[in-house]
Amino acid sequence: MIDLRGLDLVAFDKDGTLIDFDAMWGGWAEDLADRLEAELGQPIRTELHRAIGYDIGEQRTIPGSPLAATPMAQLRVLTAQVIGDVTGRGGASASGIVNAVWTAPDPVSLAHPLADLPGLFGRLRSLGIRVAIVTSDDRAPTEATLAGLGIASLLEAVICADDGLPSKPAPHTVLEVCRIAGAEPGRTAIVGDSVADMRMGLAAGLGRRIGVLSGIGRRSELEPISDVVIDSIADLA
Repeated sequence: MIDLRGLDLVAFDKDGTLIDFDAMWGGWAEDLADRLEAELGQPIRTELHRAIGYDIGEQRTIPGSPLAATPMAQLRVLTAQVIGDVTGRGGASASGIVNAVWTAPDPVSLAHPLADLPGLFGRLRSLGIRVAIVTSDDRAPTEATLAGLGIASLLEAVICADDGLPSKPAPHTVLEVCRIAGAEPGRTAIVGDSVADMRMGLAAGLGRRIGVLSGIGRRSELEPISDVVIDSIADLA
């Protein structure tokens, strides 16, 4: 049982914390390579996956890689750069190819929850602890995911990558949910699966940093910058 005494707000990361990260993003990384190769008529998979940080052999995202915590807009730019490096196409041409094939992961069918989220969030709220989301995903797919999981109405605040704030590990997004919720950072916890989540919590002066091993982060990476590391958010119940 994790001690949540003294907390008014718990901010959760989304992918890898609430839902299975690679179920959402692994298939997307492979599908993007398929689409690009069909459009270009030449191989690009190896270079693309190396650049974004997807290990196709292990079928998992590489910790600390762009795919692990980079907003979609930046992944698009990176993909265009890979096309330019591989094919020699100029910036406008490479960007046009990206625009022609780009799709986001299906935010509903690919969202596999890692615990009984309505039950967990309801339990926290019954204890007087409000709940928020801080994610590196964009707002439209995030809102669709949260609605599909049945937890949208249980959230105090949701801050996404395209909301105009500096992204993790900068503290701005989690401080914004504190502001919206009216919670002091020192009485707020961050729960996340990545080093970026924990560094964000440290930079924001949060009262608790809880790492989870259900996503991309490894125990050896998370323990030095977390107050506690648990297997998954199911342990919060």
